Amino acid sequence: MLALRLVRGASPAAILRRLLLACATAGVGFLLLAELSHALAHPSRRGEAAIGLLWCLLPLAATVQLAAAVARTEQGGRTRSGLAAAGIGAARLPALTASSTAVSCLLGSALALLLHLHLRGGLSSLPYGGSAAELLAADRPFPSAAALTLLCLPPAAAAAGAAFATRPRPFARPDSGPAFGAGSLPRGAAGAETVPYLAGLLWGVAALAAGLSVEVYAGRSATGARAVLVGVVGGWVLIVLGLAVVAPGLAQLCGRLLASWRPGALRLLAGRALQGEARSVGQPLGLVCGVVAGAVAAAEVHGSLPAALGRTSGPLTALGAGLVVYCIVASALTALVEARSGRAPANAALFRLGVPRRTLRRAFAVRALLFLGLLAALAWGVGVLAAFPFR
Repeated sequence: MLALRLVRGASPAAILRRLLLACATAGVGFLLLAELSHALAHPSRRGEAAIGLLWCLLPLAATVQLAAAVARTEQGGRTRSGLAAAGIGAARLPALTASSTAVSCLLGSALALLLHLHLRGGLSSLPYGGSAAELLAADRPFPSAAALTLLCLPPAAAAAGAAFATRPRPFARPDSGPAFGAGSLPRGAAGAETVPYLAGLLWGVAALAAGLSVEVYAGRSATGARAVLVGVVGGWVLIVLGLAVVAPGLAQLCGRLLASWRPGALRLLAGRALQGEARSVGQPLGLVCGVVAGAVAAAEVHGSLPAALGRTSGPLTALGAGLVVYCIVASALTALVEARSGRAPANAALFRLGVPRRTLRRAFAVRALLFLGLLAALAWGVGVLAAFPFR
């Protein structure tokens, strides 16, 4: 009941984020039901059904990432005193976040079920009723129990991801403000903060190398379109994960470079802010970098890859790819909004010290141009290397 009240009394921005999450859940639910209908229509093609279900895991994982980003943003915007007065402490906050996330995702699953029944012809009185009857196997009986089980999977996964993102961290360092970051800590704490980013760089480079190796193997393989598809998807999963892991470390290094070697006020503000936002902004922008790298690779192999994968492409594949891009872009925008709201107290302190707004805008432009330029170059290089085996 408290989760319903929080959803009903949320701000317009929070309602918009919940609607974005509900739309993503609706897309994943519809994709799962479509794959179920395709498996019912072709019972002899078990291999294609398994590949279709594996393909659904990618948009499902992207939806979980979006749910975690929305949960982190709302955790920072809620009034802690009001929740504490209601008996909601740090230990019970993940359960409350999971409940409110499940409410939004159940709305999306209900929309997916209605859309699926409508396109099958079950609600033929409405416009476009039964327009996808052949694709959704309208001539086959609809398994209600299996459909409901599949529709419960995205809300459960999103709720688990939201609860994990807002779990209490008793040994976490208190936040010193994103406008200053790790550089404003004492000397020992700043060195300790560098270790996770260096480890992330190493793990990210390793994942990128593994993903590119899988792409090379898939490009040189001649075992059929199905094996090529599995290799391409598996390689890109590793590449995107590597970019998401390596991006926070790159942001930390860029911030340290900006704030080193006798920096002025502009470079110092830009470097400290970039170090403070490395964790919250780096990972979503790394995922966007993976999407851009995929677009570069698709442009490089245009005309050769569809010939190998012509039998496996279709509207459901396009829907899954569109859902992945939608969730990643929405996660990045949510993280940017979270970072902006987190900078507000530090910016207010700087205004009281007499720092003009023009200086803060220039600092934002400096760190944005440096980090986004580095990510753009990285995306182009990864996309070209991944597309090289398919030429």
